[in-house]
Amino acid sequence: MVSPTIAQVLGPLRQIVGAENLLTSASERIVYECDGFVVEKNSPDVVVFPTSTDQVARIVQACNEADIPFLPRGAGTSLAGGCLPVGGGVMIVLTKMKEILEINLRDHYAVVQPGVVNVWLTQALSGSGYHYAPDPSSQSACTIGGNVATNSGGPHTLKYGVTVNHVLGVEAVLADGSIAMIGGPAGEMPGPDLVGAMVGSEGTLAIVTRVWVRLTRDPQGYRTMLGIFESVDDATHAISAIIGAGMIPAALEMMDQGILVALEEAFQFGFPLDAQAILLIEVDGLEAGLDTQRDDIIRLCEESGAREVRMAADQQERLKLWKCRKQAFGAIGRLSSSFCTQDGVVPRTQLPNIFKKIQETSEKYDIRIVNVFHAGDGNLHPILLFDERDPDQVKKVMEASGEILEACLEAGGSVTGEHGIGVEKIRYMNKMFRDSDLQAMRQLRDAFNPDNRLSPDKMLPTAGACGMEQTHPGRQAAL
Repeated sequence: MVSPTIAQVLGPLRQIVGAENLLTSASERIVYECDGFVVEKNSPDVVVFPTSTDQVARIVQACNEADIPFLPRGAGTSLAGGCLPVGGGVMIVLTKMKEILEINLRDHYAVVQPGVVNVWLTQALSGSGYHYAPDPSSQSACTIGGNVATNSGGPHTLKYGVTVNHVLGVEAVLADGSIAMIGGPAGEMPGPDLVGAMVGSEGTLAIVTRVWVRLTRDPQGYRTMLGIFESVDDATHAISAIIGAGMIPAALEMMDQGILVALEEAFQFGFPLDAQAILLIEVDGLEAGLDTQRDDIIRLCEESGAREVRMAADQQERLKLWKCRKQAFGAIGRLSSSFCTQDGVVPRTQLPNIFKKIQETSEKYDIRIVNVFHAGDGNLHPILLFDERDPDQVKKVMEASGEILEACLEAGGSVTGEHGIGVEKIRYMNKMFRDSDLQAMRQLRDAFNPDNRLSPDKMLPTAGACGMEQTHPGRQAAL
């Protein structure tokens, strides 16, 4: 049953997007009750699918007139509850705004709508000599709008940086329904870095409706290697040795034995299932010097205890390796019905210690944990396997996740590298930042979103995020 408050906005929303782009039934809305963070759930009251910036602006204006909260959503691949509709409201799903509007190779940029899937831009640029560098593991499903919201990274972040390093400007609908152009193809602008503020704000400052992204020239060549190790310690020592030697690989990824089993079942690549860890290492750039870097990396891996370092024989084998890595999360379904992926960051020298902590936590809570690391920059993704139908397992997973994230902070790291804060990690913000820092963040949010109707109760530890009674309460998995 629709509440009277929501009922008053349904007519205006139908006029704006059409009845075919409006979902109101419970069975339809339940699809949108969570993102990749499945522990916390809450259905929106209404789901709308705009097809233009003007429609988004009018939707926002209608919500403001009715005093109803609203929030944007892309593909829903985020992993921290960033698009959880806390308290209900109107969910604005941007997946029908999916056009690549311009590719300008002369000036090295493209213009896309927020619903463009990341890999679509890669495919559109194939053969052009350029590519879009950010490549999240969910590249085949996640949208560029979502990447902007969470400042997504990916395996090649080590060399090429995260999303904010590749966004030149955005068109955005502000919280009052006005439309603003922030930045643009010229890149750096005088004054405050508002583009940098928008990227990673998780939809709390504005709703992005167009993105100008920087295109990167393709490297002349690649050398892609698979280092095979008898222990995780040996693999982490190899990581430190490679970075310590002054090399910056395009990617330096670690996967443990648990994830290898799932990947081998899925792809039959020939992974050594008796290995405790593998490193997927790639260097790229000018052909001159790549063989030297390759040889140096092989030597450092062997000196660190690698039993073997394999080379990708050709481009086909390289692409299959990367397919395996980027679909690792999908392969987890072979191991468990549900999983919770963490996103802590530690200094690289702390990788052996944090992995030991993860193992101890797994044993303490009797939860299986498999690991995929963006090891080159200390960004770890321990994946906690559980059954969300079992309340005891849900409780264990949340407590275990908390211990791992606390350990990351104690090691001098962070509770997030690329997945954002969302609702999952709000409680850690006071531990990561001083009160003055948090106050500055609130002031920025309030300047753009003074009534806090846009994506309320996300990211910052406000009263609403710390237990304010909700008129539209959510639920946890299994409850």
